[in-house]
Amino acid sequence: MNHLADKVAIITGASSGIGRAMALALAAAGAHVALAARREPELQAVAQEIRNLGRVALVAPTDVTDQAQISQLVARTLTTFGRVDILMPSAGIYVRGRIEKLTAADFERSMAVNFQGTVHLVLAALPHLQAQRSGHVVLFSSIDGKKGVRTDAPYAASKFALAGFGDVLRQDLHGTGVDVTILFLGRVDTPFIAGRKFHWMSAPISPESVAQATLAAIQRRQAEVILPFQAHALLLANWLSPRLGDWAVRLFRLEGLEEE
Repeated sequence: MNHLADKVAIITGASSGIGRAMALALAAAGAHVALAARREPELQAVAQEIRNLGRVALVAPTDVTDQAQISQLVARTLTTFGRVDILMPSAGIYVRGRIEKLTAADFERSMAVNFQGTVHLVLAALPHLQAQRSGHVVLFSSIDGKKGVRTDAPYAASKFALAGFGDVLRQDLHGTGVDVTILFLGRVDTPFIAGRKFHWMSAPISPESVAQATLAAIQRRQAEVILPFQAHALLLANWLSPRLGDWAVRLFRLEGLEEE
């Protein structure tokens, strides 16, 4: 992965889950990383792991819903490293429940973190990527961003929005030297899904496997990645008929079951 040697990545949500796995994978591949999340102690722990790999880590406690804090994150990254090459906004929340039990605030918070937080980072850093005529924007959507799963309405809404944003962003940046990759992920083994069990069709994948797939996608300049492989079956069913897709969601209990 020497194509990543001395590249500089900004990762939000870097204190745990996919963000942490991405930070460590990038550092192992030779990149330096600006780490952003709200929990500074966890960020410091990740930063130390990166330094142990011989790479430089910047710790930047950040609330992604605050545009000013995101602008400061980008400015600190440029001051520290002199450039930015890769954007990985992975901060997210997961609000779920039957539609009649959800509130408007559930949707607003999901959009603020999962969607607007991503937009804030892209808009703040994009001029620098365009000026150097190189870079890569990696967006973490979900299978919920192609086929909504019952009880996931706030999360699915934010991930559909993210998928649409990324689709247009890739087209708008054609020919600029800046690539865009959208990952559509099934269940990932993070605290989001703690306490639930899943059918094999939606068995959780590890953050580390997501990280390795992402590094490969960056090297190949892939537009989209769908993980795990069996998710293609659900998306094919939904393409043939949305009602067939609904049936598959119910059959395989893709929302998961509460563990007893």
